[in-house]
Formats: sequence, structure tokens, C-alpha cells
Amino acid sequence: MISVHHAREHNLKNIDVTIPRDKLTVISGVSGSGKSTLAFDLIFGEGQRRYLESLNAYARQFVQPASRPDVDAIYGIPPAVAIEQRTSRGGRKSTVATLTEIYHYLRLMFVKLGVQHCPSCDVPIEPQTVDAIMARVQKDYRGKEVTLLAPMVVARKGIYRELAQWAAEKGFSQLRVDGHYQPTDNWPALDRYKEHDIELPFATVKVTPQSSSELMQALEQTLSLGNGVVVIAPAGKSKERLFSTQRACPSCGCGFPELDPRLFSYNSKHGWCEGCFGTGVKLKGFDEEQTGEENTWQPEEDDTETVCPKCDGQRLNPTALAVRFHDRSIAQLAALPVDDAEKWFGKLTLKKSEQAIARDLLSEMQNRLHFLQKVGLNYLTLDRAAPTLSGGEAQRIRLAAQLGSSLQGVCYVLDEPTIGLHTRDNRQLLQTLRELQQQGNTVLVVEHDEDTMREADHIIDIGPRAGVNGGKVVGEGSVAKLMKNKQSLTGQMLANPLRHPMPELRNPEMRALWEKETITLEGATQNNLKNVNVSVPLHQLVAITGVSGSGKSTLVRGVLYPNVKTAIANKRKKTQRWQGADNITGWEGIDRILEVDQTPIGKTPRSCPATYIGIWDAIRKLFAGTVDARLRGYTPARFSFNAGDGRCDACGGQGMQKIEMNFLPDVRVPCDVCHGWRFNDETLSVRYKGKHIGDVLAMNIDEAAEFFKPVSKVHHSLCLLQDVGLGYLTLGQQSPTLSGGEAQRIKLVAELAKAKMTPEDAKGRVNQHNMYVLDEPTVGLHMADVDKLLHVLHRLVDAGNSVLVIEHNLDVVAEADWIIDMGPEGGSGGGKVVAQGTPATVIKRKRSLTGQFLGEVMGGV
Repeated sequence: MISVHHAREHNLKNIDVTIPRDKLTVISGVSGSGKSTLAFDLIFGEGQRRYLESLNAYARQFVQPASRPDVDAIYGIPPAVAIEQRTSRGGRKSTVATLTEIYHYLRLMFVKLGVQHCPSCDVPIEPQTVDAIMARVQKDYRGKEVTLLAPMVVARKGIYRELAQWAAEKGFSQLRVDGHYQPTDNWPALDRYKEHDIELPFATVKVTPQSSSELMQALEQTLSLGNGVVVIAPAGKSKERLFSTQRACPSCGCGFPELDPRLFSYNSKHGWCEGCFGTGVKLKGFDEEQTGEENTWQPEEDDTETVCPKCDGQRLNPTALAVRFHDRSIAQLAALPVDDAEKWFGKLTLKKSEQAIARDLLSEMQNRLHFLQKVGLNYLTLDRAAPTLSGGEAQRIRLAAQLGSSLQGVCYVLDEPTIGLHTRDNRQLLQTLRELQQQGNTVLVVEHDEDTMREADHIIDIGPRAGVNGGKVVGEGSVAKLMKNKQSLTGQMLANPLRHPMPELRNPEMRALWEKETITLEGATQNNLKNVNVSVPLHQLVAITGVSGSGKSTLVRGVLYPNVKTAIANKRKKTQRWQGADNITGWEGIDRILEVDQTPIGKTPRSCPATYIGIWDAIRKLFAGTVDARLRGYTPARFSFNAGDGRCDACGGQGMQKIEMNFLPDVRVPCDVCHGWRFNDETLSVRYKGKHIGDVLAMNIDEAAEFFKPVSKVHHSLCLLQDVGLGYLTLGQQSPTLSGGEAQRIKLVAELAKAKMTPEDAKGRVNQHNMYVLDEPTVGLHMADVDKLLHVLHRLVDAGNSVLVIEHNLDVVAEADWIIDMGPEGGSGGGKVVAQGTPATVIKRKRSLTGQFLGEVMGGV
């Protein structure tokens, strides 16, 4: 057993919990109840901290161990591995193949077994005699003075004092370091951590018939020193050329260095395309100094990505792309989807000489490809860029890597692994988690998904509500035990699921006001879409469904959204140019299209829910309007924590101060001047209804909704936040700490606040018609909160708007007005409209996988 005693971290209320070892345990509860705190901050965090604390002080300054959680004791923690969906997916130079290490083995295979071709002549590289090199030099450099250089160091780190000393003893006064000549007797201090190229300038000769014997002698000696490689550097600014006795083009005579794994890496200057530096796309401001990692590279808002014209998106330089293994370049193999790659390697026939070299490499690659298929990612291409992966896809890639490790006795902690999964793929994933547990591991899953809960050996339900009203163990035990627990909201939802259809969601009087219109896409062919023609009803809630990789996001976010957005912006133009589709009609009646996605609502800690939904200005005006504020001449600007005279100078209005601890983790403590309130004492002395401005920021939304009940503008927005299940958030919660699902729902509320309309408002005037595009708004939502979300989405439709939802949650799909089901499979097996119509219609379509599972929740309607 893993035993947690008296946990008080975040909102946990001094709880005791036991988790069975070597079982599948699910931690459930409403959003913000404390599930992740228990699973990640306590179980995983403490397990990781204890391991890191065992390292010496020197090592700890690099790994930054986590701070100790607020708990009396935790016993029985095995080594813990966290597989989260909110962590970095990877940088611009990361792909599915590099994340799974498949690409590392692929690079080795091309080094050992690849056949190099000349990138200019496209003929295989062959050995070349000294006489052939001599003839080429005499022909190409006749009458010119050339320097013969022997490569001594090729792209290696170090300071190379011994090499300089050896050269000086041999009578050489200079070496060329990274293109610049340096004296051997006064050797400079080289950067030992930087790769260097060092050549020995052996001789300078003028190429004439009279100097042929001198040239031949110099050439032989230089080739001997350079291990069969010589660099010919003509005087002036003419281009240098490399000649090799081992690797040369029989057509043009160009020589090539020995194959190196770095040649096939788009993270290395030896391999990357010089047009895009390994990203495959042209990015404004991106250069060879950029690593492409998320924390160091953030594109500009208006940054447009186009495929790199130099490498056609293949990321590598021509020399790397000219190496082939069984007539395929490494980029062509990386462009295969997982299932096609597994078939290709499975059918590969190798020569006897190749078998011993490739055996282990093939085994490692095939194992990883197999596990990627097991977690439902067979449709992903190996060169798919990491930033384009969804959180759920990135998480399952890490899960596949763990499946292949065959570890035992480990505690795996997963954060909603079912995100982005169709019900069919979800059940396949559950089998995978069960396999992980049956290998002798403890699997701990934070999850809202009903199927996952029903599969669990043990459930811990945290609640009863969120934030300050959560943090208690409401129930624990088997699924059957939890369903009998009247105090457990999760148990009651499992015992009494939502019943569909739910007629109370819609306002028939409002719906009758809007005309029946459609927007039609013709010939959509982006990514895997197969010439799709589809009509999307307007003024309705439309669900786009299908298995992972079937083309849902491509259809909506790749084709419909960007095209309609551009068309609305260019309404005055007589003709529109469509990207990824032949034609789009029926868009003219849409005034605005908005993508409500899961990107953060703000990138700095100064952004918070109150500022984003636009109520903070109104709250500051309330404080500025009090008697105390007016007597002192305070304006609303005084109550800003971002700037001005009202904020605390010591912490800059952040309420926290960071203390660096060298080899211990940095510690954030409340500001000792303002005590975490963000404002100075003069500002905090102003009270509104007995509360100062810092008290208001610290309120959760449920408290604030009651407090600001008389202020209609503020109260309305706060009620909307409650409606989408965010009542537990505080008004001043820092934006970077919000999950993707929370950020998406806050954006939804910001739009809802603008869409306040009754039938009386609508009569006699035209409402602005907005189209909202949402990608899985149920992420992070408890089953009870999905019900609230459905009311919110239909409220948007009642106000005359169109709502498109890419969704797997069957409760949402069952309550859509119209369904467009993509498939039938993912990747190359998808890209078609399998079924469309009302939920009752789609259930009857035998080809539709969504329809089959939808029938289960709708009782065969």
C-alpha cells in the first residue's frame, strides 16, 4: 500500500489516503477538487523529490528537486513516473520519431547501411584514386594558386593544445580553426564546449604543368595526414572543394566525408537544411542560434508558416537526403505513418552482410512502432512536428515509450490519458493501461472518463466540490461501492448517467427566430481529406466526430476556420481564394468567426480570470467610487496591480517573491511587505462592503458572484463562469497555472458575456451572427459539469450563433443538433464523411463507429 497521512497541500484538508500497489486506481472528482494535487504534487512529486535528494549537492543544482509538499508522512512510494498531458510537447525540431527515439535508430541504420549518392549528379559515391584527384585538380584549377589542407579535427569539441604543439614540432607555423588561421606557437584558448573544424595547411602550390611533380607529392602527403581526405582552397574568394580517396562522385569528382549520425539530425548544423535550420518551415526571426524549444522560441502573433522551399519540408540538407537505404531517403521513411512504417520494415529483405548490423536496430524500431499502434496513434506520420500534436497525443507517445521499457515495480501517474480519444480508441487504451498494471506496476490515473472509472480496481473520489469546498475524500473503494455512496457526486453520476435527449437544453422560441442556412465546403483536400463535400447547418450546435486522426481538426480548424476568417476580413473582394478546398459557399451571413481553443489566456502571471473576462475595470471603478477613495483623489488606476502608485513596490504587484536557493529549488514566498495582497497599505485601506481590493482578488468565483450580486455587469459574467464549472477559481489566479480546458472555458465565458439576448431583444433588430469553433471543450470536465457546459453551448445557439464542436464526449454528441462523423479510420484510412445528420440518424448508420457507441448512451433512440 501507498499511504498518505495528513495531506494539507493546496486545498487538501488534512486527508489520509491509501492506494493499493500493483492495481489500477482512478482518482476522480469535479474540476479543482484536489485530484491532481494528490496524484502529482504528493505521490509523484514526493517520489521524485526523494530520489533527487539522494543525489549529491553538485548534481542537485542542475536537476532542481521539487519542494517538499505539506504532508505529515507518505509511506510505500515506489519509483514514480509521471505521464502528463500539460507538459511541453517538444520544440520546433522535435517529431514523433525523435520523441520515441525511432529516429535515433534510423540515423544509425543510414550511417551503417545507407548508400551515399552525389546530391548534384544523383550517382552512387565510389572510392577514387590519387591519380583521379590529381587530374581533377589540374583540370579545374589550371593556372591558379591553391592551398592543400588536411582535415585534422572534424566537428569535435576540445581545446587541442597537443595538436598545435605537434604541428609546431613538425615545422608548421599555422593551423586553420573554424575558417581562421591561428599560430601554432601562440595557440589561442578555444571554447572547449564548442565543435571545431581544424585543418593543417600542408602546402601552397600554383597549378601548372611545371609543378605537377610538386603538386603530386604534396597531394599524397596531405591525403595521408587527412586520412584520405584533402581540402583544396584556391586563392581569392573561389569556393573550396573536398576530395576523398574513399568517397567521391565518379561524375563530378566531388568528395564527401565519412557518414556521421549528425548528418541526419535536424538539430545539428551538419544535417539541417540551411533554409529552415531543421524546422521544415520558414519562420520569421528563426535562425541557427535558435533551438526551437518552447521555452526559448515563441513565434510572433502574426507569424505565418510556409513549407521551406529549399528542402520542401524535409528538414535536412541535400547531402543527407542523397543517402538512401533500399532506395528510400531517411526523410521518405520518416514521412510514413506509423502503420505503414511497421509494414515496410516488416517486409524488408536484407542481404546477409546487412542482417547482423540491422538486427538490433530493426527490433528496437519495430517495438516502438508496435506500441504506438497499441495506444491508437497508428495514423501519425513519424515526421509529424511535436508542436502540432494535441496534449493527448503527446501523452500517449510518452505512454508508448513506457510500454516498451518493460519496467516492473513502478508507479505510473497519468493525467487524463483519454483526452482526444474516440470511444473505440479509448477502450483500446484501457487495455494498454491494464497491460502496464499486469506487468507488476501501480497505475494511478486522474480521470473524468466513465469507461476508465468502470475499469478501475479502486477509485478515490475527491470533493465534494471544488477549491475551498473540495479537498476531502468523499468516497473510496470499488466502483460498486462508490455508486452506493450518496455523498459522492461521481458515484451518483455513475449510478444515474445523463438521459438523452434533453429537451430542456433548447429554447424553441429563440430557435424559431433564426433562418435555416448552411455553409458548404466543396472539394476539401488538405492533409488526409479525400475531396470532401459537406454542408454545415448554421444557427445550430454541430458536433464533428470520428476516431483520432480521421480528419476532424483538418476539416474544421485547417480548412473551414482559416478560410472563412480570411473571407470575412476580405468581404469587399469580388472573388475569394480558398486554401485546401475548391469552393466555400454560404459564409456571407457570418459576421465573425472565433476559435475558442485551449491556448493560455495570458502568458504572464499578471493575467488572471478577472482581467480576461473584462470585469476588473468595473471592480476598480467601484473602489474608486467609494468615499475614502474620492477623498484621497484615487482614480481606478490606483487599484491596478500591473502599474501605478497603488501596487506594492517590493514585489511589483505580483504578491510573491522568488528566492534562489542554488542547488535547492527556487522558493516562492508571499511578499513580506504586502503579505501577498499585491497592493501597498494606502491602497488596501480603501474598503468596499468591508473588503479591500486584495480580498477581492483572493475571492473564488462562487464567493465573488454573491458579493457582487447588486452589480449586474460583474455578476452576470461571474454567473457565466459558474455555469461552465469554474466557480472554484479565484479572480486573481495566475493565467499560466490554468489548464487548457479551464482557459478554453474562460474564453467561452468572455464570448457569452457579449451574447446576452432574449426573444424580446431579438425582435425587430438583426443580431450579430458569430460562429464559434471549439476543440474538445469537455477536457478536464467532470460528468456533472458536462451538463452545465451543454446548457452554455445551447445558450450561444439560442442567441442566433453557430457553434462547431470537435468532440468525443458522447454526452455532448448526443445533444448536438447535427453530427458530421469523419472516418472510417485515422490517417490514410480516414478523411471521408462517414455519416451526417441528427443523432437519431447517425445511430442508424452501420458504417459509423460513433453511431454504434452513441446508441449505448441514447438507449437506441
